[in-house]
Amino acid sequence: MYTGSPVILASQSPRRKQLMEQAGIPFVIKVADTDESFPATMPIPEVPVFIARQKAAVIQAISSPEEIVVAADTVVVLDNTIIGKPKDREDAIRILTALSGREHLVITGVVIRRNEKEVAFSKETGVFFNPLTQEQIAYYVDNYKPYDKAGAYAIQEWIGAVAIDKIEGCFYNVMGLPVSRVVEELEKFDA
Repeated sequence: MYTGSPVILASQSPRRKQLMEQAGIPFVIKVADTDESFPATMPIPEVPVFIARQKAAVIQAISSPEEIVVAADTVVVLDNTIIGKPKDREDAIRILTALSGREHLVITGVVIRRNEKEVAFSKETGVFFNPLTQEQIAYYVDNYKPYDKAGAYAIQEWIGAVAIDKIEGCFYNVMGLPVSRVVEELEKFDA
């Protein structure tokens, strides 16, 4: 159980909130509009940490000096291209069709920050999708509406049980937060 300094989760993701609660980390949520753009030449593995750092800086600026800010960003990568959140139903279907029967990479970047002290890291997980029919894809999109999810899916939902053959790496990373590493880093942060 984490008992250190007060923690702010700089995310409105219900999945990140759930994972922090499961880990027994007391926290409050603060969010603000943040620029999530990144330099076009930036290597893909650096992108989620870059965006998480922007989120952490914005929230730290409106927080008290003793509070620790935890910010995260998750990207889905297929064929060396970042797959963002779907714009609409057709885009979600297009994304899931592209992921069907293929392996993709999920990278979550995390920044833990208080004042000038910062720890930043990323975690990668390989996800292997079974082939999906168009009916399965349409069912998932119509019933789960994955418009706020990178890669147009959530591993903990129906599609995870049906479509995912295996993962290589951290399950919780695919949900949006490598929570065991976050706990480890928070415990060291106040030491």
